[in-house]
Amino acid sequence: MDIIDSIILGVIQGLTEFLPVSSSGHLELGKAILGDQSIPQESLMFTVVLHFATALSTMVVFRKDIFSILKGVFSFQWNEDTKLASKIIISMIPAVIVGYNYESQLAELFGGSIQLVGFMLLITAFLLFLADKAKDTDKNVTFKNAAIIGIAQAIAMLPGISRSGATISASVLLGTDKTKAARFSFLMVVPLIFGKIAKDLITGELTYNSDSFVSLSAGFIAAFLSGLIACTWMIALVKKSKLTYFAIYCVIVGMIAIIYASLN
Repeated sequence: MDIIDSIILGVIQGLTEFLPVSSSGHLELGKAILGDQSIPQESLMFTVVLHFATALSTMVVFRKDIFSILKGVFSFQWNEDTKLASKIIISMIPAVIVGYNYESQLAELFGGSIQLVGFMLLITAFLLFLADKAKDTDKNVTFKNAAIIGIAQAIAMLPGISRSGATISASVLLGTDKTKAARFSFLMVVPLIFGKIAKDLITGELTYNSDSFVSLSAGFIAAFLSGLIACTWMIALVKKSKLTYFAIYCVIVGMIAIIYASLN
């Protein structure tokens, strides 16, 4: 994979990780369009590096929230910060269960199935349309809601289902304030990403080739910088209830992907 392709895919990952249009789906589309010829291990390494970059950008944008949560946890007191930490842990459980038990089956879906991505993008669009019609509230995420949002996150492990779109939509439809829904959605994925990276490193599933250092670095920087922009932008858009625009985008890209797959 050359540097230009790495930068393009990095920008795609950085923008679509936070915008509700499915980063995994767009990475699959991007790789198909660019003709990614990487062997599976190298492609996995590149994908993990991009996710690591967007996780770091999330930590930068929400650094005050993360510091407050950690401070609350280490105070060993039951307060709002420890409650939020507990809700994030609860939300992680469905994705951990699905990822642990069906990792190989999920990996098979990330093999250039453009038609599947297209249909899943249409489902994402439907969720966004529903969420945009929800009434504004000032409610926080409850423990029960955290579990349901976690199920939405697990479903979003399918390529084409937007993780942020599914979790924010689920939160809003459950009556959560839109800004708080976006905040929870972005915070809940950070420990999952770091946990997945740690697992892959421990099991030796990630292989590093020194020849790919430059392309990996280029993709990392592109994903990190575009992630900073997209994360901040998405929070502002959710406040203004602009999810319908992304729903329309998902419909258009989904239909193009389905037609493209049918013609090839």
